[in-house]
Amino acid sequence: MAVQTRAIKRRIKSVKNTRKITKAMELVAASKMRKAVSAVLASRPYAKLAWNTVQSIGRLSDTSLHPLLRHHRETTSVLMLLITSDRGLAGGYNTNVLRRTREAIKSLGGGVQVQAVCIGKRGADTLKRLGIPILASFVDITSNPKFEEILPIGRMAVDDYTKGSFDKVVLAYTDFVSAVSQTPVVLDFLPLSIETVKSVGQAKQAGHEEVKFTKASEYTFEPSPREVLDRILPRLVQTMVYQAVLESAASEHSARMMAMRSASDAAGEMIDDLTFTFNQARQAGITQEIAEISSGKAALEN
Repeated sequence: MAVQTRAIKRRIKSVKNTRKITKAMELVAASKMRKAVSAVLASRPYAKLAWNTVQSIGRLSDTSLHPLLRHHRETTSVLMLLITSDRGLAGGYNTNVLRRTREAIKSLGGGVQVQAVCIGKRGADTLKRLGIPILASFVDITSNPKFEEILPIGRMAVDDYTKGSFDKVVLAYTDFVSAVSQTPVVLDFLPLSIETVKSVGQAKQAGHEEVKFTKASEYTFEPSPREVLDRILPRLVQTMVYQAVLESAASEHSARMMAMRSASDAAGEMIDDLTFTFNQARQAGITQEIAEISSGKAALEN
């Protein structure tokens, strides 16, 4: 009996140590989540305002002539921009977006060649197992993304699509809704369309007032509407990629915080169960010792 109680005590101590770790990880994730959510909310209006500017330019020039707005008649090659995390212990965050990505690749059909640019180790590892060629892999930028770190990704997407290397660019990321809800999203990114811009970070867009341009508005472009598009559209793409990374970062930290909170709660329940079992075993040992003493005393008296 003494051996059993010692084993239970060791188990209780081990679980308590684990709970300390998960509680610390929860607090760290909560701190990072607050910063990430602040960055997400600050970045969301920019892509929307930029697209409204592009729409206003479209009243004076044919925006469909620009390579980033021109649709291809058929799709034979696709570039997949996949955003996941570098680390695990984030609940179903990576699993959900990777499941949506696999479904999207499968829906393209066998005749479409898919290549990928991965942001985060988890996505790169999964696509390698699926046999998807990876053009580039970016790591250690999803936890605390900076705009200058995301610029090469946006430039790569713009250059490859403009040169005709791909007929379409698809973006897979996780949209931040709240601390307890994150939505995996796979959307057609290039060529740009109004549906694309509305989809990135749409969960919180209801709080922002849409900028409207009246028909009576007049604009003077210098040097020309086409050259303005040449400058603004690549920046719009880069801003949207950055926004998607921010959305994913906030989702990752939120998912990790909730996963660690659930782990801490489960550890607390396990400690309670083990403590109850320990008390039962100790009480059984005490009862057995009392019974043995009483039996010994009765044997001596006889």
